[in-house]
Amino acid sequence: MENMSPETMFILATIGMAGFGIVLGTLTPAIVESRVALKALDGMIRQPEIAGDLRTTMIIAMALLESTAIYVLLILLILIFANPLLERFFSGAAPESLWFLLHV
Repeated sequence: MENMSPETMFILATIGMAGFGIVLGTLTPAIVESRVALKALDGMIRQPEIAGDLRTTMIIAMALLESTAIYVLLILLILIFANPLLERFFSGAAPESLWFLLHV
């Protein structure tokens, strides 16, 4: 670790945090989506005559919740493959030692 360049350590930290971020960014909407489905099914069981309206509302709510996971994925892909912080702090692209990680 002591012979690693600061750029390499920065990219490794970014990749590690991106992995952690995608876990949190997808786990949270998944939990909330399951709660939405549970409540919608509960409402459909209690009042079957409004099942169509509940189903439509549930699908819209789940689409909005899933979009947050897509936004998290987009930002993390930007941080991994086109990291603007790397150019700002190190005035360059990825170091040669990590080039294989970015183009696998």
